[in-house]
Order: sequence, then C-alpha cells, then structure tokens
Amino acid sequence: MPISANREHATLRGPVVLLLALPALLFAVITWQVAADGPLVRLDERLSRVLVNPDRCSELLADLGNIPVAVPVLAVALGYVAVRHRRAGADRWWLPVAAAALLMALVPALVVPLKELTARSGTPAVPPGTGYYPSGHTATAVVAYGSATLLLLPWLRTALARRVLITLCAALVLGASYGLVRRGYHWPLDVVGSWCLCAVLLGSLWLFLRRTTAPEGRPR
Repeated sequence: MPISANREHATLRGPVVLLLALPALLFAVITWQVAADGPLVRLDERLSRVLVNPDRCSELLADLGNIPVAVPVLAVALGYVAVRHRRAGADRWWLPVAAAALLMALVPALVVPLKELTARSGTPAVPPGTGYYPSGHTATAVVAYGSATLLLLPWLRTALARRVLITLCAALVLGASYGLVRRGYHWPLDVVGSWCLCAVLLGSLWLFLRRTTAPEGRPR
C-alpha cells in the first residue's frame, strides 16, 4: 500500500470509529431502554405530550418518509449516477449503485424484527397497537435521501452545490422526523433510534464508496 494511502488510513481511523461506534452504542442504549421500559422511556413520553399537535403540515412532512415518496427520489439518483459512471468508463460502474440499492433493501429487514422484539406501543394519537420502535418512516427517509446524497456528491463540481445538496438532504430528513413526532405517529425516541441505526448504515456506505473508483477529477 502506498505511503500516502497508509497516512490517509491512519488519519481516518479515529473519525471512522466515532462514525460507526458512537451511533451504534447510542442505538443499543435506546433499544435497551425501550425494551426494558426504562426511565428514558418515561421522559420520552412526557416530551411527546408536549410536542404532539396534529395538523395538516405535520402530516405532509411525515409523508416525506413514505416509501412512495422517498424511494423514487433514490431511484432517480441511482439511475443518474449509473449513467454518469458508465459514460466515464469507470470499472464496475454498477457497484456504488448496487450498494445503495442493497442498503435501502436492508432497512425493512432490520427494522421489522426490531419492531417485533421491542413491541413498543404507539402514542395516544394513533390506534392501539405495537411495533413503533424504531421508526420505519424515519429509517426510509434517512437511507433514501442520505444514500442519494452520498452518490451524487462526487459529481458536483462546486463546494456550494455540495453544501446545497447536503442541506437539502438534512432538511428532508429533519422535516420527516419532525412531522412524525408532531403528528403523533411516533414517540421521539422512535425517531432518534432510527437516526442512530441509519447513521451506522450510511457510515458503512460512505466507507464502501471511498474504496470504489471516484469519477475522474472529482473528490472522493
């Protein structure tokens, strides 16, 4: 391995540990509290009573996490990036796109068993039932919009364009998260738990994309 690559690897080691380990640890703590009905859950329920105020705006924002809304956005990004990679003559041009698509497919495979395991009841604003932790809508929004952003960033020529894309991604995720809590579809911890889980997923995708061939002349 070249010396420069070794130096880069050493420089990234600390941030990578934080990128993956910290949200994984937070997710484990939150999941434990939800499953054990711990003090954090009671605090969460009190906070929800303050925040819940169903209205049309919160319902529309919550819809940003719906599969028919978020997944088509990712699909468009996947198609665009695949075409650009192929036109650039990149080796294994399909690999980044396939990785992002696989990550999206992993969301229900991870979230559904966790819902069954924790069996958390919903807020008073939704019909009686269980399976609200972690929030699947939040996970869908984070992975769909986040993966699209990671794939598109190397193709943007200016720092301003990259900042705009990142800001838009954050706005979509935060908007969906706020709508889910405000409308009462989820407790705040349901949303935060999904953030932590998806931070690990997106961090893993980012590390994978760094190892693939970046577009010529574009930053990784």
